[in-house]
Amino acid sequence: MSAVLAAKLSMLPMYPADLDEIIEIENRVYPFPWSRANFVDSIAAGYSVWGGRLTDELVGYYVLMMVVDEAHLLNISVAEQHQGKGIGACLLRHAMRLARQAGACSVLLEVRPSNAQALAIYQHFGFRQIGVRRGYYPAEKGSEDALVMRQVLLPGGAK
Repeated sequence: MSAVLAAKLSMLPMYPADLDEIIEIENRVYPFPWSRANFVDSIAAGYSVWGGRLTDELVGYYVLMMVVDEAHLLNISVAEQHQGKGIGACLLRHAMRLARQAGACSVLLEVRPSNAQALAIYQHFGFRQIGVRRGYYPAEKGSEDALVMRQVLLPGGAK
């Protein structure tokens, strides 16, 4: 992402009033999207739900859950027309910074093995596979495993 585009990306907490925009992106980028109830429950539970906006347009978001000293990245998505521009990296960088500020020692996530673009970003940010959840994701024909990845957060942190 260019420095100019990164400077224009505003990171803001998301609220129930933002759900229509979130759901629109979610339904376009995933064959098996989260439901509105998943997002409502995440906000109600106090999870960190943040969105990236370019001017007034929501271009991506993430959901981060803190569990003791570990953060779990539950969802991170970029609108189709904005993919490949570095917005996902900005969202991930923001989530990691937020996790570190909240006292997390690491960030955990699951990713489909078939999602090469996401895997590349996570590996670039230092995430390493620590396990596999068998049959975790719904798929066209049954289910797909999830790779469990973890990044240790260093105080003051890199990336």
